[in-house]
Amino acid sequence: MSRKTSSGTDTRHAVDGDQWSILRDMMPYLWPAGHPELKIRVVLAMLALVLSKIVTVATPYAFKYATDALTGTADVLTIAVTAVSFLVLAYGFGRIMMVVLAQIRDAVFAKVSQRAVRDLAVRTFRHLHALSLRFHLERRTGGLSRIVSRGTMGIDTVLRFSLFNTFPTVLEIIFVAGVLAWSYGWLYAAVILVTVVAYVWFTYAATEWRINIRRDMNAADTEANTKAVDSLLNFETVKYFGNEQHEAARYALSMDSYEKAAVKTWVSLAVLNAGQAVIFSVGLTVVMLMSALAVRAGGGTVGDFVMINALMIQLYMPLNFIGSSYREIKQGLIDVEQMFSLLKVNAEIADRPGARPLAVSEAHVVFDGVSFAYDPERPILQNLSFSVPPGKTVAIVGPSGAGKSTISRLLFRFYEVNGGRILIDGQDIGLVTQESLRAAIGMVPQDTVLFNDTIRYNIRYGRPDASDAEVEAAARMAQIHDFVMSLPKGYDSLVGERGLKLSGGEKQRVSIARTILKGPPILILDEATSALDSFTENQIQDALRKVSENRTTLVIAHRLSTVVDADEILVLDRGQAVERGTHAQLLAQGGLYAAMWNRQRQAEQAREILKEAEDDALIAPAPLFKAAPTG
Repeated sequence: MSRKTSSGTDTRHAVDGDQWSILRDMMPYLWPAGHPELKIRVVLAMLALVLSKIVTVATPYAFKYATDALTGTADVLTIAVTAVSFLVLAYGFGRIMMVVLAQIRDAVFAKVSQRAVRDLAVRTFRHLHALSLRFHLERRTGGLSRIVSRGTMGIDTVLRFSLFNTFPTVLEIIFVAGVLAWSYGWLYAAVILVTVVAYVWFTYAATEWRINIRRDMNAADTEANTKAVDSLLNFETVKYFGNEQHEAARYALSMDSYEKAAVKTWVSLAVLNAGQAVIFSVGLTVVMLMSALAVRAGGGTVGDFVMINALMIQLYMPLNFIGSSYREIKQGLIDVEQMFSLLKVNAEIADRPGARPLAVSEAHVVFDGVSFAYDPERPILQNLSFSVPPGKTVAIVGPSGAGKSTISRLLFRFYEVNGGRILIDGQDIGLVTQESLRAAIGMVPQDTVLFNDTIRYNIRYGRPDASDAEVEAAARMAQIHDFVMSLPKGYDSLVGERGLKLSGGEKQRVSIARTILKGPPILILDEATSALDSFTENQIQDALRKVSENRTTLVIAHRLSTVVDADEILVLDRGQAVERGTHAQLLAQGGLYAAMWNRQRQAEQAREILKEAEDDALIAPAPLFKAAPTG
């Protein structure tokens, strides 16, 4: 059965069909263009690798000659004690160099592999930020972070095992088979090759079986991590409804699937290791039996027997690495495949060829016959036209679902319009660069989400190169400086995950300060005070008035009391402008706006009466005696 990533792409068989393309895409990172120092490291690492394998194959010769000398079967010149000592020392030196050269190889190549990990991780991160809002609304944050985490680790695994395990192992097998064929005859080499072929075939078959198990384990791991992250991000909601046990049960269900897949992984690994050991042991036994019979018949020495044994034992280590290398490469490719699938997701919104930076002079915004739908069967905006003159404030109001927030998303070009066009100073925003467009627009959203960092960092996010003095000046304009200075750590105070350590009004002020620091000529206020109480709303409104002075401002509002001073109010209903004018003009028309205004005023008056009644109940003294029941 296939499965889909958070991006919606099917990756069940991605490795089976695209493993070579993935490896091919990764190979340029082994020979990084424009980095001669890294290329030198690759060459040095390869030299160390070849020298290590030459030493590995040559070392058993010293063992053979020392054995022959000690058993009295060697030439007279080699019987001398000094010669035996030299051979033993040579054997020891060879063993040391085998390890030292391998470690030098790894140390020299470390910068190359880690640079590849860094470059691919950064490339993926940049790509994720380049993808459309639609993609990120459909994603699962926990699963996506897990895919990137596993993918970056898988990159290092694939590079190291493909270059430093598979290739040198093949090289050593060729060396050993050549030495045995040259010194003892082709039959020895034939047995070695048959053993290697049987070993590799079994390893391939068993690993392919284990791959599906690993995929299932990764899927269960991603699912469990997604649920855990989602639950922790919504910690307060879990507490509100007392659903700790429910969340634990959902997580336990995912971990149960992971447990079963993990057990299968370990069992299959045991089967694989046992089968590999049996195949190699049979080959070793056959070769050693052949050598023993040759020594018995006078066709060889004890040193030959020992040397063949040493070569076979040394061969077992890299041959075992062929199995583990293949497993690691395949498993690494599984981990990398989803990361590469993300890289293949095309950005829905991209700069068109020849796109130029937006040139803002007056900041005149025009919606010209704009139509848009998230789903073709459900239109949101229908032939909408309006203008926001330079330095003026236009408010967009209307019932829920009328398309108010969609307007801000289209202006930021998070989506492309289906019809019509949006102009800024006469320039179609679909023909300019996204970077320049978004640099010209500031946003104060309804739900302000802050980074888990300091207040200073969150304000400075509006313009990362701003000085501390500029940050504090923006905070003063947003009327939050005094509050910040009352905190023990001032501007270095942490705001917590998503800014949860701050109240709604404090978060909004930080958002306003951030927008002030950005200093955009166009400002969007997307229901910036709808989630606040009346007292806080009035304070925030004062700050917003200062921000919008001399700026082209588009206000998307739910509370009509916040837009009474707008230069023009546009009333949306089902994606169309049904009324427009000033607050007084719209009230005089007695249409949809007037009806909405009356409903909100009645609701506010009812709340005020209820509040006064509650206050009176708290203040009024309780009666000393209860009246006797009548009747």
